[in-house]
Amino acid sequence: MNAFSPSYDNKIARRYSASSLEQKVANKTALQKELGWLAEPKRPLLCLPAGMTDQLGGALLEQMLPGILAMPVELLIVGKGPAKYGSLFTELAKNHKHKIAIVPDDEDAMRKMYAAADMALFFKDPSHLSELKHCLEYGVVPVAPESKHLEQYDPIQENGFAFLYDTGNEKQILWHCFAALVRALETHRFPFDWRTIQRHGMEHTHA
Repeated sequence: MNAFSPSYDNKIARRYSASSLEQKVANKTALQKELGWLAEPKRPLLCLPAGMTDQLGGALLEQMLPGILAMPVELLIVGKGPAKYGSLFTELAKNHKHKIAIVPDDEDAMRKMYAAADMALFFKDPSHLSELKHCLEYGVVPVAPESKHLEQYDPIQENGFAFLYDTGNEKQILWHCFAALVRALETHRFPFDWRTIQRHGMEHTHA
């Protein structure tokens, strides 16, 4: 049995599968309450599941932060990475304690995060990261650089399971990343479409 599977996970508030994604939101509200936040099932919950390093795109994250903080989202950040990012995240969580929280880098906490989160933000191709696989298994939708291992969501064809952005032009990366996140947040407003995307991602991990 896979320890990272929402169908069997005994550490999350409510188990669910690709065929019962409407149950996933109970994990969000449970974690919100655990963090002392208001239980807001419709508020998008974004995570940084790999923590942060320079190699994972820390510079882009720092440029993105003002925009993210202005959005109606909550943010979970896994507490791993060098000290400079630890200090940054600690300060963010202190100053925005009702919308930003640091998740301990241990398996139980990570499983709760995956079960609760709606989307995951990556600043470098996450194809080699185990965190990407866990995100997809738990129905967490990636917002990430274009990758041959990820399929862009197409609302016309109703296929794909990620919101991808072009990194070919360094001067435009910030804009492209921000635009992909906005597309994800806009799509999240439509539960049927969002669950379709989640289902595609979950099914992709078993293909």
